[in-house]
Amino acid sequence: MVRRNDERRAALVDAAIEVLAREGARGLTFRAVDTEAAVPAGTASNYFANRDDLLTQAGARVYERLQPDEATIARQRAAGRDRETYAELMRELVGRVASFRTGYLALLELRLEATRRPALRTVLTERVRADVDANVAYHEASGLPGDAMAVKLLILALNWLIVEQLTLPDVFTEAERDRLVAAAVERIVAAE
Repeated sequence: MVRRNDERRAALVDAAIEVLAREGARGLTFRAVDTEAAVPAGTASNYFANRDDLLTQAGARVYERLQPDEATIARQRAAGRDRETYAELMRELVGRVASFRTGYLALLELRLEATRRPALRTVLTERVRADVDANVAYHEASGLPGDAMAVKLLILALNWLIVEQLTLPDVFTEAERDRLVAAAVERIVAAE
C-alpha cells in the first residue's frame, strides 16, 4: 500500500535527493532515505512502489525546487530587454541553480542512472524537454533579444558552467564565472 501523506512524501523525496548527491545512485536505498529523513525504518517503502519510483520522484522534485519564485519572475518580467539585462538574468539563474548544490548533483546522478534505466530515461527526457520548451516559450514572451536557438545554446553552456562550479569550484573564480556568463550571452545572443 502506498501512503498519501504529501508532507511526509516530500520529506522523503528531499532526503532521497540528499542521499543521491552524497552517495550516488547506488547508495540510494529505502534504508538510507529513512535514515536521512530521520523516520522509522521501513517508512520509505510505504511511500514508494519501488526504487525506480523513488528515483523518478526525486528527479521531479529537483525540478520543482529549481523553479524561480514569483518575486524573481516578476522582477525578471519588469527588467530591461537588452543583452546586458539578459546576462544579469543568466547570472541569477546560475546562482539559483548552484545554490541548490545537492539537487543539481542528484540530478546529475539521475542522468547517469537513466543511461541504465529506460523508464527513468523516459521520464527525465520528458522533463528536460518540457523544461527546454518552457524556457524557450518564456524567452519568446519576454521580448529579450535572441531566438530559440540562443536559449538552447545558453542552456547547454550554462549547465556545464554549473557542473564545473559544483564539482570543481576552484577552476573558475566567481568573477571569472560572471565574465563567462556575460561572454556567453554576448556571443550567443545576436544583437538586435
